[in-house]
Amino acid sequence: MSALRVLAARSLCGLILCLPAVTQQTTPPPQPPPAAPQPDPSRVQFRGSATEVIVPVTVTDDKGRFVSNLVKKDFRVLDEGKPQNIEFFSHEEKQPIVAGFLIDLSNNSRIHWKTYQDAILELVWNLLPGDKRYTGYLISYGNTADILVNTTWDSEKLAEKVRKMKPGGGAALYDAIYLACTRRELVKGEPYEPRRVIIVVGDGHDNASTHNLDEVLELAQRNLVTIYAVSTMAFGFSNESQDVLERLTHKTGGHVEYPLNALYKGVSGYLSNPSDDGNYALTVGTGGYAAEISNGIIKAVGGIGGEITTQYILRYKPDFDAEARPKTYRKITVDIPGLPNVKISAREGYFPNEVPGTPAAAPDKRP
Repeated sequence: MSALRVLAARSLCGLILCLPAVTQQTTPPPQPPPAAPQPDPSRVQFRGSATEVIVPVTVTDDKGRFVSNLVKKDFRVLDEGKPQNIEFFSHEEKQPIVAGFLIDLSNNSRIHWKTYQDAILELVWNLLPGDKRYTGYLISYGNTADILVNTTWDSEKLAEKVRKMKPGGGAALYDAIYLACTRRELVKGEPYEPRRVIIVVGDGHDNASTHNLDEVLELAQRNLVTIYAVSTMAFGFSNESQDVLERLTHKTGGHVEYPLNALYKGVSGYLSNPSDDGNYALTVGTGGYAAEISNGIIKAVGGIGGEITTQYILRYKPDFDAEARPKTYRKITVDIPGLPNVKISAREGYFPNEVPGTPAAAPDKRP
């Protein structure tokens, strides 16, 4: 072996022997993981998924007129009887919402369907003005409940489907509410901004659902949904399901409108004397009758739309004894100590625990 080859071999061996040393010098030593922050024993911890509770509130006087000049300090919120700190307060004229329109297509909706159809369109256009902060979805329910239009800000997509609706069949109201709470596409930020609203246009009857009233009411409460309803029950007819709408709306902070019940409010004895001179103008089939039906429905829809967009919005983070036995349902009371004679409509309570199977908020994929 030549001297040159011996020198090259020795140089290569020296380089290999030096590599581990270089690696050891350039690799920083592993750092211990940072210590986990220790909880502050003096601070109450809320155990559950509802880290913040939203409470839309409607205030009316003894004549049913909205009281619209209140401020944050006027309100008091009690969670299981304990006063809470209201961390967010709003009374803006237009508040971001995601509205579900649940339309009854059972045979019971046939009588005044065309007028209700026009009213639904007005409600859709009113609550979805083309601003992406205001979104909605459309669910019809007859023998089955179906999402006809998923969550979108484009009101014309809903209007197109409403124009093609035709009543007929059974009524799966509870399944429609279930779909609204679990299957439609969510919007980033809800249920706080936007907040969740469901509007049922129907009579509360259900004869086709796989879910029951208690189940979907709890689901709506867990999802911080406020339910409103426009009853399609005709004047003079009994409705065994009226309590269903009252319970769904009252328990979640909404209310029911009965546009057809006031049709003959100023006419005495209509049902016993339907053809006397005082009632002739409101006889079925006349222009006066049709006009009264239309006016009643439009006023009901306008009242709900106005209330939804002008409510007081309160939000608070529940503050209660962490050592107390946890409750599956917590009661809420909202009052205005300085105005004891006003009527206050607000949700009655909430479920602090997560709903099994409820999807997490999906990315905003709206067109």
